[in-house]
Amino acid sequence: MYIENNDFELWMKRICDKLESLEAKINGKEKVRYTIDGETLLDNQDLCFMLNVSKRTLQRFRTSGFLPYKRINQKLYYLESDVLKFIKEHLKPVNKQKQ
Repeated sequence: MYIENNDFELWMKRICDKLESLEAKINGKEKVRYTIDGETLLDNQDLCFMLNVSKRTLQRFRTSGFLPYKRINQKLYYLESDVLKFIKEHLKPVNKQKQ
């Protein structure tokens, strides 16, 4: 199969344009942060990363009443101030041993 040089260049330009478009979409996609009365709302994923715990552990914190939450459109959110209060009251700092 033989492709004309002109056709090949057109196809490569189209591919490059598409890749640049995708790159722009990826780079422009920052996570949307919601707020209530000026206070940031965090979701399960945010808390899992922040606290280095699983979703199941967050569920235990919620059901035990230690971690207040809000349900908005079937999704759980936590007020930043509630999370900070929870961290101060219930989580112990990890002591790292010096090597």
